[in-house]
Amino acid sequence: MNKILRLLGKEFGNINQAALLLGSFALLSQILGLFRDRSLAHFIGPSQSLDAYYAAFRIPDLIFISIASLASITVLIPFVVEKMSGDGVTQEARKFLNDVFTVFFTVMAVVSIIAFFLMPHVVSFVTPGFSPVLQMKVVELSRIMLLSPILLGLSNLFGTITQIFRKFFIYALSPVFYNLGIIIGVLFLYPVFGIHGVAMGVVLGALMHFLIQVFASYGCGFKPRFSFSINFKDIRKAVLISLPRTLGLSFNNIALIVIISFASFLKGGSISIFNFSLNLQSVPLGIIGLSYAVAAFPTLTKSFSSGKIDDFKNHLKSAARQIIFWSLPITFLFIVLRAQIVRVILGSRLFSWENTRLVAASLAVFSISIVAQGLIALFARAYYAGGNTRRPLLINFVSSLSIILFSYLFLFIFKHNSFFQYFIESLFKVSDISGTEVLMLPLAYSLGTIINVVLLWSFIKRDFIKKEHFILKTFFQSLGASFFIGIVSYLGLYIFSPIFGTNTFLGVFLQGLISGILGISAGIFVLYLLKNEELKDLSKTLKTKFWRTKVIAPSQEGL
Repeated sequence: MNKILRLLGKEFGNINQAALLLGSFALLSQILGLFRDRSLAHFIGPSQSLDAYYAAFRIPDLIFISIASLASITVLIPFVVEKMSGDGVTQEARKFLNDVFTVFFTVMAVVSIIAFFLMPHVVSFVTPGFSPVLQMKVVELSRIMLLSPILLGLSNLFGTITQIFRKFFIYALSPVFYNLGIIIGVLFLYPVFGIHGVAMGVVLGALMHFLIQVFASYGCGFKPRFSFSINFKDIRKAVLISLPRTLGLSFNNIALIVIISFASFLKGGSISIFNFSLNLQSVPLGIIGLSYAVAAFPTLTKSFSSGKIDDFKNHLKSAARQIIFWSLPITFLFIVLRAQIVRVILGSRLFSWENTRLVAASLAVFSISIVAQGLIALFARAYYAGGNTRRPLLINFVSSLSIILFSYLFLFIFKHNSFFQYFIESLFKVSDISGTEVLMLPLAYSLGTIINVVLLWSFIKRDFIKKEHFILKTFFQSLGASFFIGIVSYLGLYIFSPIFGTNTFLGVFLQGLISGILGISAGIFVLYLLKNEELKDLSKTLKTKFWRTKVIAPSQEGL
């Protein structure tokens, strides 16, 4: 027990250890996230009950994003460091953190209490298509989950301390515990309490996330206390810095709420289908797009603030090309191998073959915007680095509004135009199953996202890059290679299907794995023939000790 306690409280001053630790736990968190979804698919499956669970998430998530992100780690750390003396928490730093703790806890508690009593009215807007009985279930689940944003928000606050004192083990472990709590809810609480047990698992995960951060913060000498004489000047400054990012995240969340409201009118299980595919497409986005965007941000900020505009441009162009280089092949692989990916990850017990085909089709539609989502994360940070938070905020508003309008328009056309319906169902080979109208929602989301990146790209070129075509060469080279990846992978599916069969987990896994490896090999060969610069850079990077690179950890609300 003493060894465990020493490990939990260990300070990782060596950046190599921190990098390995954070990378390992980030991968573990992703794996647990997929296992969480597989557990939900196995024990509950796409159904009205699971729809209610996913719908119930929306209001607590909006509260968390709208309030907790105002006190994000990336904003609070500079304030706290400025008030610290050496390696110790000074009285001034404690006062600031106690003020933030007091204001945040009070606001979150008041908003959550108001939301608790208004939930029956709010749910009628979130899920207008649900029956009164199902809406009441959403109300009950949402009320349970209202504890989650309070706990996660407070954990986010304590995470400031753990990062400052380099307690990376604690920082990396907390999101793992969050997913673990949900899994416990599915495996152990669901059989006893039904879908309410899963909601309890969400709260359990948030509590575990919170407690482990508290444990580390106490070890660093910070014990939160309520402040009765609050210095609102610093708090107001921190809030104003966070506001543009918070509003952007809120717009996105509101668009998702509207999508859920449209899905509530569709066949039971549609919300589940949408969320399963959304979670799957988020995996490569987190690994590729967000990784490059987060890694590039400090360098972009430093270059711009020091007046080195040419360096700023070069770093921005390099990161954009790398995102395209990696994301386009992933897009083609997801489209071609969609059924194998979904079946291996989610296919179990109550998750039927029809469910697999619908989620696979939805995943393919989402995949067309993976490149766009990665570039949006980078371009928005380029503006943040330049001190312009208004531009990405306005563009995000236009994008979110487009997603809402497209959702309504596509659902209307799909319902009233038989040719359009036949085209979509034939394209994704789902014409013989019901509930295909749900595909209009990821289509609207992807199209709105593409509009977002087109607008950002045009303004980036005007404001920073001017008339340079900085990504076209990489785009077309990667597109050509991705085309061969798709063709070879598609042929591989037909070749290996009779060999491995499609009736067992191992058969589907090997069929998709070997086909994907052959496709990737073909793509690498094409890029080699084209003398692709990004492939050369990758080869050089693999020959260096890239794991010694300094880790830049994202804020907890993004995990």
